[in-house]
Amino acid sequence: MPRLSAGSQHRVCFTLNGRAVSGFAEPRMLLSDFIRHVIGAMGTHVGCEHGVCGTCTVQIDGVPARSCIMLAVQAEGAGIRTVEGLAPPARLSPLQNAFRDNYGLQCGFCTPGILMSLDALLRDRPDATEPEIREFLSGHLCRCTGYGSIVKAALAAARRLREESSHA
Repeated sequence: MPRLSAGSQHRVCFTLNGRAVSGFAEPRMLLSDFIRHVIGAMGTHVGCEHGVCGTCTVQIDGVPARSCIMLAVQAEGAGIRTVEGLAPPARLSPLQNAFRDNYGLQCGFCTPGILMSLDALLRDRPDATEPEIREFLSGHLCRCTGYGSIVKAALAAARRLREESSHA
């Protein structure tokens, strides 16, 4: 990686939702700001800007990560997936459908980060139990729900994913 100096712009290139993207960022620019304001993918929300609330969660090389505490220049060459990459255009993923069907969101501000975390969990553990889902969600803050409908949606999505994989 080239030597970074404050105030200078550096080219940052990575794959976002399967598409190569690039832009320029100062060394101190956060990944969340780069995704939103340079690339223009507005689905990643920013809440606390301290990595506490989970709203800015994206997947980096398949692993959930807080984009508000990572620098854009650190994402060089990575594969990043945001909520826009969960399903093909004009469709919903099984997880998004489950959220819709089970009222797993209210204002929706925290939802993209929760979806990105749950997507990773259910990909790795399609048989996740309610306690495991609740534990996994413990790093996400939602002010509108009691998490009951979110957990119900996650369990419904897990069932759907298991059914789809058994028919494949």
